[in-house]
Amino acid sequence: MSGALLQGMLRNGLASPYLLGISAGSGLVIVSFISFGLAQIFMPIAAWFGAVFTTIIVFILAKSENKISVERLILGGVALSSLFGAIQATLILQVEDGRIQAALTWLIGSLNARGWSEIKITWIPILLALLVGLFLSKQLNLLALGEELSTSLGNSLLRSRCLIGLVATLLAASAVSIGGLIGFIGLVVPHFSRLLIGNDYKYVLPFSALTGGLTLSAADLIARSGSIEIPVGIVTSLLGAPIFIIILYKRSSKKIGMN
Repeated sequence: MSGALLQGMLRNGLASPYLLGISAGSGLVIVSFISFGLAQIFMPIAAWFGAVFTTIIVFILAKSENKISVERLILGGVALSSLFGAIQATLILQVEDGRIQAALTWLIGSLNARGWSEIKITWIPILLALLVGLFLSKQLNLLALGEELSTSLGNSLLRSRCLIGLVATLLAASAVSIGGLIGFIGLVVPHFSRLLIGNDYKYVLPFSALTGGLTLSAADLIARSGSIEIPVGIVTSLLGAPIFIIILYKRSSKKIGMN
């Protein structure tokens, strides 16, 4: 749902929690905790705050007069992601060999050794954000019409984008604080949802949430089925990247055919 919200808000099919720096903020906090040997029990909460804090910075950079600039929002997210990625790499190079594996597992994404203790910390923001997100379909459908038409129909671009960004951040930050930086779920699943049920966000949002959970469960099953368990983030990337390339190819073919 986080990916679907961001793609609808920015009207950009490439939008995802990675694009706005949400995942990078969590990743930096996680690597910092592991590098400096801080209490691991507080890592999920710290990762959650890291993602929220990063998003706040990105939105501050994107605010122009009384509106949120989409271009500045994307550029700010990319810039912070690059900066935090460089800091992460620097920290990993300085840590002991025993901690490198733990840091990489979080950065790649894994559900190994995750249980109800992590769920107890994040279930309230996840449930709250899911419920609020379902009521944002009207704003997303209006944004899909274009900024001028959306504004003429009484939709506040600043209020809508801030609220959508907040909900998407809460969802992504909560997920990252549990499983790490599992890639391609938030990017590919919304595309798959729109291909199956159309572009009405009244149906895309709940379908994306359901399909995302099922996709991650299936990827985790594949990750555990071999003789050696691998991080689920590797499986989602190996499966997600080709699927996303196929979707892009089919869409480009349709555009060429229409022209």
